Amino acid sequence: MKLILKYLRRHIGIFLISTMFLTMEALADLLQPTFMSYIVDEGVANADVHHILFYGAIMLGIAAAGAISAVMRNLFASRTSQTIGREMRRDMYHNVQRLSLENIDRLQPASIITRITNDVTQIQEFINSMMRMMVKAPITCVGAIVLIIIQTPKQAPTMAVVLVIVSIFIFCNMKIGYPKFGIMQKKLDRLNGVTREFLSSVRVVKAFRAEDEETEKFDAASRNLAMANKEALRVMAVFTPLINLTVNYGIVILLWISKNQDSGQIGRLMASVNYMTQVLFAVTMIANVINTAVRAMASSERIQEVLDEVPAQTVPQTPLRTEIKGDIVFDHVSFTYAGAGQESLKDVCFHIPAGKTLGIIGPTGSGKTTLINLVPRFYDASKGQILIDGCDVTQIDEKLLRTAIAVVPQKALLFSGKVSDNLRWGRPDASDEEIAEAAGIACADSFIRKTEKGYDTWLGQGGVNLSGGQKQRISLARALVRKPRILILDDCTSALDAQTESAVLDGLQHMGGNATVLLISQRISTVMRADYILCLDNGIVQGFGSHKDLMAGCRIYQEIYDSQIGGGANGR
Repeated sequence: MKLILKYLRRHIGIFLISTMFLTMEALADLLQPTFMSYIVDEGVANADVHHILFYGAIMLGIAAAGAISAVMRNLFASRTSQTIGREMRRDMYHNVQRLSLENIDRLQPASIITRITNDVTQIQEFINSMMRMMVKAPITCVGAIVLIIIQTPKQAPTMAVVLVIVSIFIFCNMKIGYPKFGIMQKKLDRLNGVTREFLSSVRVVKAFRAEDEETEKFDAASRNLAMANKEALRVMAVFTPLINLTVNYGIVILLWISKNQDSGQIGRLMASVNYMTQVLFAVTMIANVINTAVRAMASSERIQEVLDEVPAQTVPQTPLRTEIKGDIVFDHVSFTYAGAGQESLKDVCFHIPAGKTLGIIGPTGSGKTTLINLVPRFYDASKGQILIDGCDVTQIDEKLLRTAIAVVPQKALLFSGKVSDNLRWGRPDASDEEIAEAAGIACADSFIRKTEKGYDTWLGQGGVNLSGGQKQRISLARALVRKPRILILDDCTSALDAQTESAVLDGLQHMGGNATVLLISQRISTVMRADYILCLDNGIVQGFGSHKDLMAGCRIYQEIYDSQIGGGANGR
C-alpha cells in the first residue's frame, strides 16, 4: 500500500475533492429514508398532503444533489486512477531502461510486460473503486447504523453482532485471498512468456510443424492460470455470500424485534429496514473494494520490485569523458552469467589497436557473443579488466561509451517506420546523403531504391516485409550511419550470399581504419580478411594472431579451415 499512497499523495488535491463529493453523495443517500419516514408517519398517517409534497420536494432536491455529486466523483476518480496508472508505467519503463541486461535476465521480459500492463491495471481499478466507494461505504455504513439505533434503539445489540461477524469474514477473506492473487499474477507471467516466445518464433514453429507442441504449452499455461484464478475467486465466492447472509439475517431480526411496532411509527420501521439494506450495500462495497485491494497489493509488490531494482552495473562518481579512439585490451577477463554453474569466458587476453579489425571465430557456444557484449558494458566482467584507450570501461561515461559504439546483432532488429527512420535510429541528424552512403557500403542502397517509395518505404514491425538478407544490410547500414569508433558485427552477414558478403566487407575496408571492427563469423573466409583473428573454444582463447599464425599453431582453427575450405596442410 505504500506504493499506492506514494502516488496518491502527488494528487492529494483531486483526491480530497473527490472525497468531498463522495461524502455529499453518501449523506444524500442517508437522508432519503429519514424523509421518507416523515412522509409516512406525518403525511400518509395523517392524510396531510402538504407534508407529503413538502418532504417529497426535499427528497427530490437531495436526490438531484446526490446525482450531481456522483457524476463529479466519477469524473475525478477516473482522472486520478488513469493519471496514476500512466505515472507508474512511465516510472517502471524509465527504471527498466536504466537496468543492465543482468537485471533484465533476472526479472524476465515477459514478467516485466505483465507488471507494466496487467499489474498497473489492477492498481488503477483499486484506486478508481477506492475513490468511488471506499470513502462512501464507511460513511454510509456508520451513518446507517447510527440512524437505525436512533430510529429503533432496540437494534443496537443486533447491529453489534452483525458488525463483528462481518468484520471476521472480511479479515478472513483478505488473509486467505492475498497470497492466491500473487500466485495468479505469476501464472499470468508464464502465460505471457509462452505467448511471447511463440509469436517471436512463429516461423520456426511452422517450419518444424510444431504447432501441436506449442499449443500444448499454451494450454498448460492457460490451464494453470485458470486454476490459480479459480482458487483466488473461490475465496470471494465463499465469503461474499456469507457477508450478505449475515446482514440479511440482521434485517430479519430487525423485523422480528419490531413486530409489535406502533402503527404510528411504521415510517421509522421502513426507514430502519432501508438503512439495514444500505448497511448490506455498504458492507458488500467494502468487501468488493477489499478484494480489489488484495489484488492491488499483490500487484504493487511486483511493481515495487521493478522500481526498487538497482542496476547491477556500478556508475563511476567521476566518469571519464575523453574522446574514444578504439584501442581495445582484454586483460585476463573472465565472465560468468548470473545463476550459471561455470564461466562463459576464462582468462581472455588480447589487444586490438585502434582502427584494426578483429575476426572472432569458434564453435557454437564458445563465448563469442558473450565476449563482444562486454565491450559496450551490456554486462561487466566477473574478473579482469577491459580497457579502451587505456581506460577501464567501468570508469568511462556510459553515454559516451555507447555513443562511440555501434552493434549489428545476428538477428536484425528493425522498427516500425520508414527505412530512413530506421537508418537514422542511432543518429537522428544524419543527412540524406549520409544515410545513402552508409546504405551503399552495406549493399542496401540498390534494393532500397527499387522499392516503390525508396527510403520512405514503410517497414512493418521487425521488418516483416523484408527478406533476412535485406534486414541484415539495413541493420548494418544503420550502424554505419552512426560513424562509430568501434563497430561490433555479430555474425551479421550470415543471411548474405558470398558475393554480397564480399562486397560488404570490401566496403567496410574502404572505411580506411576509421573504426575498430570486431567481427564474429562462422565463415573462415570472412575472418581471414581481418588484421587479427581470435579463436575461442569453451570460453578459452585457443589462438590469437593473423590467419597465417593460427594456421601454423591453432588446432581448432585448422579444423575449421579444413571443414569449410578443405585441402589439408597442402591447401594452407
